[in-house]
Amino acid sequence: MACTTILVGKKASYDGSTMIARDDDGRIDVKKLIVVEPDKQPRKYVSKIAHLTIELPDKPLRYTSTPNVDKKNGTWAANGINEANVGMTATETITSNPRVIGADPYVVYQERKGKQKEVPGGIGEEDLVVLVLPYIKTARQGVERLGALLEKYGTYEANGIAFNDENEVWWLETIGGHHWIAKRVKDEEYVIMPNQFGIDNFDLEDAYGAKKDHLCSKDLKKFIKDNHLNLNQGKVFNPRYVFGSHSDADHVYNTPRAWYMGRYFNPNTYKWDGENADFNPESDDIPWSMVPEKKITVEDVKYILSSYYQGTPYNPYQKNDNPKKGIYRPIGINRTGVMAVLQIRGYMPAKLKGVEWICFGANPFNTVVPLYTNVSRMPKYMSEVSPEVSTDSFYWGSRLLGALADPNFGTCVQLIERYQLSVPSKGYALVNEYDQKMIKAKDYSLIEEANEKICEMAKKETIDTLGKVLHDATVHMKCAYSRADN
Repeated sequence: MACTTILVGKKASYDGSTMIARDDDGRIDVKKLIVVEPDKQPRKYVSKIAHLTIELPDKPLRYTSTPNVDKKNGTWAANGINEANVGMTATETITSNPRVIGADPYVVYQERKGKQKEVPGGIGEEDLVVLVLPYIKTARQGVERLGALLEKYGTYEANGIAFNDENEVWWLETIGGHHWIAKRVKDEEYVIMPNQFGIDNFDLEDAYGAKKDHLCSKDLKKFIKDNHLNLNQGKVFNPRYVFGSHSDADHVYNTPRAWYMGRYFNPNTYKWDGENADFNPESDDIPWSMVPEKKITVEDVKYILSSYYQGTPYNPYQKNDNPKKGIYRPIGINRTGVMAVLQIRGYMPAKLKGVEWICFGANPFNTVVPLYTNVSRMPKYMSEVSPEVSTDSFYWGSRLLGALADPNFGTCVQLIERYQLSVPSKGYALVNEYDQKMIKAKDYSLIEEANEKICEMAKKETIDTLGKVLHDATVHMKCAYSRADN
């Protein structure tokens, strides 16, 4: 999936929580938010793409999931938080280079042909959340379980995967078919990931020693040496040079997004614009992680994952004919299926720690809704989504808003901005209200009621905004004509 990811350490966030978030930019997939109870978790998993069968452990944990409504190509669970308050988002499709792929080829499914037997492929984005999230109780355990699966079964693609618990955020990147590398995000830093191999510094000694902040596949050192992969000069080990790419395609599709995110969170740390800029949209060395100039909020994450180069010559919605208009791939793109901010609030009681901020469809025109995750079900507005268009679900309401507002951007943008302010404001208020109620009473039975109230609010706001945007779009239809006939 062509996605964008941001990770936030607990000392970099506004409230001390950890946050991981990703735009799932697939094929305009129809998505829903559900809860998978242990008795609904398969004990034998069979992948659609790779035709691979994997036996799964007993005693899975309950977890949230945002799967495809149409399962013909697999589950594609995308992200979720389990009952141990561990979050996972999978995956960010990343890049590699021919030397790496040639040294450890991807494990690709091979059909049965004549006397040749069918050969299953490895694991991939379709599978990872289902294979890992129900079986882990910390973010580190997520890395360890996924790493073991990669070494055993391999993968058919290059991917980045994030995990968070109340204390830590971890990021894992696959290397070729069976190798991998993972790094703990420093508490005071955030990470930006735009579809490229990202990690730009790594301590191999720690990975092979104390394993405090770095983990990797068992034979990674030997793999690098035997295949002459290390392009670094001197003692600094930059994995981006070894395993990543630096292509012309990166410079229009990937690096501009990293540039815009860094420019937003660290506007004064570096010079991002004009002559003698430290970094420009096509720089290959934009830092993977930084300390933000101010603490990061959920609304910051939503804004940056919805962005389309506002305030720059690259904004596709600007009215002028600037030749740079729309030349770079925006972060907020039309084909997003779901975006979720997985927030683990370490300062709250266990039942209230996990909050999943969810939105569907094109991020420039949707809004984000907070929902508690330690529940047995999600409200119908989120979980009961039909393949057919309907205003009865948040998914289709969001998709309709985007499709109607986009061609009428100049007149609809104010309506969308009001909607994007109203829903999270009321969402925060309801979460604060129910947090206080449940903590005071030491009774968490109201948690599903809270989610229902939040969704009732979101539905009312979405339908109201949809009506206003529909009216505006109707007024500006090209078949309009005026001859004093109104």
